[in-house]
Amino acid sequence: MPPPKDVVKIAIQMVGAIPQLIELQQTKPLASVLKDVCDAWSLPNAERYALQYADGRQTYITELNRGEIKNGSILRLTTSPDQEAERLYSGIQSNNSDVKTDSLKKLASLSQDVTFAQEFINRNGLKQIFRIVEEGNDTGEMLAYTLKAFMELMEHDFVSWETLSAAFIKKIVSYVNMNAVDASVQQLSLSILENMVPTSRLLFELVKKEVTLDRLLTHLQVTNAQLQLKAMALLIALLLAATDAERRDMMDYLWEKNIRQFIHKEQRDLLQSLRQTAFESESEAPASNFSTERRRSLCAKEFRKLGFMNNSNPAEDLRRAPPGLLALDNMVYFSRHTPNAYSRFVLENSSREDKHECPFARSSIQLTLILCEILHVGEPCSETAQAFYPMFFGQDHFFEELFCICIQLVNKTWKEMRATQEDFDKVLQVVREQITRTLSLKPTSLELFKTRVNTLNYSEILKLRQTERLHQEETLAVPVLELRERLKPELLELIRQQRLLHLCEGTLFRKISSRRRQDKLWYCRLSPNHKVLHYGDVEEGVRSPPIESLTEKIPVADMKMLLVGKECPHTKEKSSGKQNKDVLELAFSIVYDVEEYCLNFVAPTRYEFCLWMDGLNVLLGKEMTSERTQTDLDVLLSMELKLRLLDLENISIPDTPPPVPKPPSNLNFCYDFSHAEQDEPRHWLGAWVGAACTFPIPW
Repeated sequence: MPPPKDVVKIAIQMVGAIPQLIELQQTKPLASVLKDVCDAWSLPNAERYALQYADGRQTYITELNRGEIKNGSILRLTTSPDQEAERLYSGIQSNNSDVKTDSLKKLASLSQDVTFAQEFINRNGLKQIFRIVEEGNDTGEMLAYTLKAFMELMEHDFVSWETLSAAFIKKIVSYVNMNAVDASVQQLSLSILENMVPTSRLLFELVKKEVTLDRLLTHLQVTNAQLQLKAMALLIALLLAATDAERRDMMDYLWEKNIRQFIHKEQRDLLQSLRQTAFESESEAPASNFSTERRRSLCAKEFRKLGFMNNSNPAEDLRRAPPGLLALDNMVYFSRHTPNAYSRFVLENSSREDKHECPFARSSIQLTLILCEILHVGEPCSETAQAFYPMFFGQDHFFEELFCICIQLVNKTWKEMRATQEDFDKVLQVVREQITRTLSLKPTSLELFKTRVNTLNYSEILKLRQTERLHQEETLAVPVLELRERLKPELLELIRQQRLLHLCEGTLFRKISSRRRQDKLWYCRLSPNHKVLHYGDVEEGVRSPPIESLTEKIPVADMKMLLVGKECPHTKEKSSGKQNKDVLELAFSIVYDVEEYCLNFVAPTRYEFCLWMDGLNVLLGKEMTSERTQTDLDVLLSMELKLRLLDLENISIPDTPPPVPKPPSNLNFCYDFSHAEQDEPRHWLGAWVGAACTFPIPW
């Protein structure tokens, strides 16, 4: 018998103790679970301990994230976040440099966890980090840990970047402008400045003034790739935050300094490494023994074999952005991490006829663009997106590894389609479909993705397309469309009843103050007779309070209108920012009574927002307008149509009904009584049946 869904089997470790294997009941309070675990090891003061993942990022387990624990997870009993925050807060103030360094190192690691970060910040821990940076003279390991911890703490958005002191900023700037300083310190300092620049005009002007373009160009010339990357990121951040006039001046200055040479040098080296990895064993004599012209001709020939359109200057192929240099990074990663597959791809296609070879470079550039579009790379984060791929988090270089799988898929599909150069776009279109369909199955690992996407070959894609086309043709037939329209009113009424039922069940909302605190809870529900909205404050942990406990009431008859987003009074005076954007998307208000009072809501989720908007519109006698209504209607229509058309499977539905034939000439429903005496009596029903039998029934 399978275990209940709210029970997971896990292991709990502790240093110096035999691990415990327990069945964790998700409905049991976490404090009680910790008490049982500590009692098993005879540990007093269970409140001083916490559970933490033993692998990966070692996140603390809380009531909010405990639902993510899976069967077989390995947890570790460790010091609670508040105790650990207190210990490290004291440790970073120690006069002993070893203790201080170890504390900062631990702090940099633990600050990735939001629970610990909140505890540390609540103890005014950032103030101590500021003091270490502002007053310290260290430029080595201790400073690197300090800046790393600062970056991790700021990532949680508990503190605004605009609160940083001038002394702290100048110190960070000084590390960027120093020559004799650890590279990791400079990388972190550049990252800090990059995050500061977009937050305010004042910080942009300060960084632009203190960190000159010449200094950034100097960082672009070093051999440390990570330092180059951070310097380029800060340069881009400055250009994005600048006004149009400032941006023109900056770009003019950069062109004067020939910024391309710094980027192109690294780019040329990567392109040459691609060529050498593929063809170094083909030629017995090294290219350095040839004349310049001969060497240039040989390189152009090999770049053409690699699939570059411009073989004399392959960098020109990388000008299009996106994907830009990301495509080159993917190609280099593929060549270095799977050299056998890379060589096989290139050499296999080099030996084919020109029109049948699959161009590696051109395919890589287009594939990188496709992956960027599918995964929305380079687009702003969406707060309402539904797609989530767990396999993203099981790989250090997910995008590159995904590219390695998909570029081999391109070659496989090319051969299955027996494609030529003219079919390039068709092949990549099929590959896009293969990737999209496989991702829709939500594979949990790249290995599973690889298995499924390779199973979905070209012939399978053709079968799926044919099935979908037939289904679409069937559902778009005129009689089916007419049936859809007839079913809509009935199904819309069903959705209305479901929305009202949801309002009767009620929802738990949070009150949001001007300081963005979401401490207080309140509950709102519709009375069973749909005439009164009941609402009132509730305590934490109360999920569905009885309607009698909700003391405040609004008669539905007094409701005047519904306000959404920016129209709501509780969103007009809020500050701008990411959180405010989230609130705007979930905010609505009910205007009621002759005085036009407002009851303000912020829905906990987009789903709740849609259901409440629809339900309230139904109460106001208006149409349901949320996106959820259309989604639900489409699902219900699809299900109902499939049920109604079940008996017509494999039968073509005509666009127009067949004609009904004219009645026959001998169809007679009446009895001629004038001949009653001459003929034998006949019952009228018999006459009707006799006539009807001669009538060809059209169905």
